[in-house]
Amino acid sequence: MKTMESRNLSPLKRGLSFEMIMWIFTRLSALAMHAFFLIGAIGALIMGARSQMSFADLMRWGFMPNVTHVQNTNVPDLTPWASPFWKLFACLFLLVAAAHGIHGLVVVLDDYFAQPRVRQIVRVFSIVFLLAIGGMGVYVIWTS
Repeated sequence: MKTMESRNLSPLKRGLSFEMIMWIFTRLSALAMHAFFLIGAIGALIMGARSQMSFADLMRWGFMPNVTHVQNTNVPDLTPWASPFWKLFACLFLLVAAAHGIHGLVVVLDDYFAQPRVRQIVRVFSIVFLLAIGGMGVYVIWTS
């Protein structure tokens, strides 16, 4: 009886391509978004959200830790919520989530466009879109 050899190559023989790096980025950015949410929700609970916010407000803060999400709640002092740490945290969360989503969109659009030139145009457009959305989001976070 003839045995078949495995066609799996080790990473050293396979090489590290751009597609593999982006595949790894997609997985790590999804994990990072989960971590960002948990840190935001736990931070809100530590700052007193358990007695001053509804569950919906806590979830809104956890997904986007921006001081404007706390203004309409029973929180008496907004200063800890408007610290540079939470603004930087919100910016990182926004940029990681936007990059994750745009990369997913590019992967889906690659299935629809077979020509390399069109794929290149889609990728350039997605990078420009990411920079525009990221820039607008960072501006809103730091000026609110």
